[in-house]
Amino acid sequence: MNRVYLDYNATTPVEPQVLDAMLPYFSGDFANASSIHTPGQRARAAVETAREQVAALIGATPQEIVFTSGGTESDNHAIFGVLAAKVGQAFQPVASSSLSNSSRVAPHIITSGIEHEAVLNACQAAEKQGVSVTYLPVDREGLVDPETVRRAIRPETHLVTIMHANNELGAVQPLEEIGRIAKEHKIYFHTDAVQSASKIPIDVNALNVDLLSLSGHKLYAPKGIGALYVRSGTRLKQLLYGGHHQRGFRPGTENVAGIVGLGKAAEIARISLSADAKHVSTLRDNLELGLLDRIPQVRINGGLAPRTPNTTNIMFAGIEGEALVIALDLKGLACSVGAACSSGAVEPSHVLTAIGLSQEVAKSSLRFSLGRHTTESEIDFALEVIPAAVAQLRAISPTFHKEATAR
Repeated sequence: MNRVYLDYNATTPVEPQVLDAMLPYFSGDFANASSIHTPGQRARAAVETAREQVAALIGATPQEIVFTSGGTESDNHAIFGVLAAKVGQAFQPVASSSLSNSSRVAPHIITSGIEHEAVLNACQAAEKQGVSVTYLPVDREGLVDPETVRRAIRPETHLVTIMHANNELGAVQPLEEIGRIAKEHKIYFHTDAVQSASKIPIDVNALNVDLLSLSGHKLYAPKGIGALYVRSGTRLKQLLYGGHHQRGFRPGTENVAGIVGLGKAAEIARISLSADAKHVSTLRDNLELGLLDRIPQVRINGGLAPRTPNTTNIMFAGIEGEALVIALDLKGLACSVGAACSSGAVEPSHVLTAIGLSQEVAKSSLRFSLGRHTTESEIDFALEVIPAAVAQLRAISPTFHKEATAR
């Protein structure tokens, strides 16, 4: 069976050029990048080249890039590292310290209700340690109003963390304006750019961000590698303790092969970003228009917002989204009901309910995310199998038939 993959927001394949760049560092150039001998210095040079490549993708300087294990670690380091540096005590995901018995004013974080769980769960963990968190609402398109950020700011606000692009809707937040507001109030601003890097242009200075998270496996690099941009001068405390790697921000022997892969993927993304965006946006639009034309009672969730060019979230009335995912998988098409990290969750997507959808409607929605390797023939295939699968499921859906009879 030929398979079509439309779940690139969950993960991407490793580019052949990326794999080729990585392979030497598993064997011939396997040395520790902290060693002072010649093999070690070759590994160090490869790490620093990758640092330059990642920095170039987001308009940063190489010394502002800290390599991590991925987006989740980067998000956690940004949140807990800022708290620890500001307050002067250990705020960590597993820390037992708390402000509950302290007379000092609790630090305050501003975030949104549609963040990835790496941010939401970190904020909830911080709340258990006495931190106050404001979860901002979004509009029906999934966008944060910058003025809600301004109104939420308090004297004790230490951090604003708003994602760049949403992983389920693709909605791109107005970070420039939010960043200006944070800068006016001298508050650190972090963004999770895991879903925007390689899809839309990023300039950390134009966005006014102090911290930015990246994940390699979302941009055609391997899993287990990521980066955190830390603007020069940002006070950020380390969360791990060990050696003095990466200016003390992130101890531990560097994953040279993974870092080289992330660097190469960032270089490819920077060069091909415009062409990739044009390619996937054309195919994404064709998919949306084709489904709207072929299937009644279909709606694009968040379709009026500025979006990443590869993402669409579609509501199919009268069916269970998970049932449709399974039906499509049996026909050779891979997609998802939302974030891969929430796979198997009983509750509907927190993102879709946040934009005002009922639980029933949220559960009837699917995400299709295209990638650099998606082809026109694959979209044609999707436009054949999706309407057929929807029709089959609606035919056995008592809910859909009841609604249709009532009309």
